[in-house]
Amino acid sequence: MRLVFGLVLIVGLGLAGFAVYMAKNYIQGYQQQLANERAQRAPAIETVDIYVAERPLKYGETLRKDSVRLVSFPKSSLPEGVFETYEALFPEGDDEPRTVTRAMEPNEAILAVKVTGPGEEAGLTSQLERGMRAFAIKVDVSSGVSGFLRPGDRVDVYWTGRITGKGTVTEGNSTGDVTKLIETGVKLIAVDQVANGDTTGAIIARTVTVAVRPQQVAALAQAQTTGRLALSLVGAEDDTVAEAIEVDQRSLLGLTQIPVAQAPVEEEVCTIRTRRGGETIATEIPCTN
Repeated sequence: MRLVFGLVLIVGLGLAGFAVYMAKNYIQGYQQQLANERAQRAPAIETVDIYVAERPLKYGETLRKDSVRLVSFPKSSLPEGVFETYEALFPEGDDEPRTVTRAMEPNEAILAVKVTGPGEEAGLTSQLERGMRAFAIKVDVSSGVSGFLRPGDRVDVYWTGRITGKGTVTEGNSTGDVTKLIETGVKLIAVDQVANGDTTGAIIARTVTVAVRPQQVAALAQAQTTGRLALSLVGAEDDTVAEAIEVDQRSLLGLTQIPVAQAPVEEEVCTIRTRRGGETIATEIPCTN
């Protein structure tokens, strides 16, 4: 009886050991497969919490706490000018909120270029960079590109006027009525009283406001006083630099200037007259002047 009990105990211990061995091998195999699968996966993406729009935001709307929310954004694709903290976005809280200058859709990142500074309105001053000035140019349907201008577009400015005065010579040797390119790639910041770059409707403008440097302000003011300005719309992706352009009627029609023949200069003759009795005698002498 004791022998049978001993055999059963030995067999039981052997089966238990075998079961533990098999379970250990199974677990090790599973862990190895899991490690291989993890190694084949893409590396973890590092993210940063930034503020995005909670709902659609329109131009001129006040940006408040309930208009934004925090989301995780891939750090490697982080755009410039994001806000990562509440203190950076609202340094003065609700006392001096920011204003939206560009329309934004839900989940779109809040960027510094799309909002004003704390407490600022969405006016022209918020769109002027350091050292730039706003200058208004009078336009009509023809000179204003038939109403296709929008805030944020870039234009070339042409001057048309008459060059008067004897002996006046321009850089291109043009005379009379002249059209010349005076400014290139000038940015529009407003069309009439509309400064919203997201405007989609046609605007038949009477004035456009451009952002230029003080020296350019003086040049445009002088050009607008002495002639007529016309705008030429530049393509959104056009990065070419326009060359100096100057056209007058003669070059437009392909006419050549015919030199005017000058009359021959007569040689000056100086004489002295003497009277001898009733006769007057003329004698040639060298001219002293």
